[in-house]
Formats: sequence, structure tokens, C-alpha cells
Amino acid sequence: MSGPAASGAAASGPSASGPPAIGPSATGPSATGSSALEPYEHALRTGGPVYLRRADGRRHALDIARWTAEPDAADRSMLVRCWGPTLDIGCGPGRLVAALVRRGTPALGIDLAPAAVHLTVASGGAALRRSVFDPLPGERRWGTALLADGNIGIGGDPAALLTRTAALLRDRGCLIVETEAEEPYAHERFAACVEDARGRTGAPFRWARLGVRALEGLAPACGFAVRETWTVGDRQFAALVGAP
Repeated sequence: MSGPAASGAAASGPSASGPPAIGPSATGPSATGSSALEPYEHALRTGGPVYLRRADGRRHALDIARWTAEPDAADRSMLVRCWGPTLDIGCGPGRLVAALVRRGTPALGIDLAPAAVHLTVASGGAALRRSVFDPLPGERRWGTALLADGNIGIGGDPAALLTRTAALLRDRGCLIVETEAEEPYAHERFAACVEDARGRTGAPFRWARLGVRALEGLAPACGFAVRETWTVGDRQFAALVGAP
């Protein structure tokens, strides 16, 4: 998912205000699976609403409606930049995977939420219930990887996630990252849980927020260079290229 599913306390980091960019289903080290994801899975089955509740009590609505809809203009700006076999990390209900398949691009989604995997397959895509930190098919052979919908936050450690993703891509492979649009210097790590409309919460997990300027600072040490950045509406993206 591009959202919540990793457990454990978040390491502290520079704080940034505003809602975190969150997507549909997080994967990461020490992932707890169903205990963290039950409210999210309930929202996928019923249409929401569902929220990210931070340890400090702030609550932010997660955009289930967008994740379960057809790709919008911002999504399509990512899709046209995908070349070769594409891995969608935290695919959620699979709108991007299914769209890539319709375009004739081989694609695989990974997500810890069984409901997300089921919805991806039902939409015509391929998906596995897997963490990005698990062994994955096609390692070192993926042409493109996607971290959409704020999934750069997976595991609560963007540097570790970037380094792992670099190891999945072929030489000069491309990683497309959706960043924190309103705060380019945001680099925040925190503990959170998912909460549904009934007030039931899942197990805590680690998450992060990262702006594009912070991403540019992290990328070189993690095996990437930033090739381009762009904005569509209120969403911001970066395309990174892996070192040969």
C-alpha cells in the first residue's frame, strides 16, 4: 500500500506542519500485517472514511476515493514516465498497476493488505502480498519503480527505502517518487496508526514525510540522482535515475 502497515516506534526527526502525504498501504521493516491494516482494509471494502492518527493526536483523512478511482491527470504524469517492467511499491487497490497493464507495460504491485492485493488483481493487475524489504521477484531487473501517494514514508526511514529500491532496479533504472508538495524541505519521521470512522485503530507503525528538496539531498547517498521534478495540480513528483 502506499500507506500504513509498518510497525514500531518512529525515530524522531525534524518536524514539519501540515498533513502528511499518505497513500493506500504501507510496507516496511517489522510490518505487522493485519493488526495495523484492519481499519484500512475495512475502508477499502466499504469506501471509507479512514484516517492517519499521529502519536501527538493529529488526525488526517486518507484519500480512499482517489486511490480507488481511475488514474487522474497527476497519476497519468507518472504513468507516461514508466519504461520497462514496473514495480508499484505499496500499490493499494491497484489503479496504477491496472493502468500500466492496459498500456501494455508489464507491472507488479506489492502491498501488505490482502484486500488491496485482491482489488488489484480484480482490476486486471498483478500483485503480491509482500513488503518491499522482503525478497522480491525480478530484483535488479525492474526498469521503473513507483513510490506514489506519499509511499516514500514507508517504514519511517526514507534513506533506507531509497537504498532498498535502488537494489531492485536495473542499471540506470528509474524511481518515481511523490513528494510532500507544500513543504519542499519537509523531512519528518513519526509514529502513527490508522483509524476508521468507528474510532477503531490499528497497531502503530513508522511513517515519514519528505519534500522534494529533502529528497534531492538524500538521493546521492542512496544510489540515485534526481533527473526531473514536476507538479500537477496540488501534487509534486520527482524522477530519480539509478547509478550505473
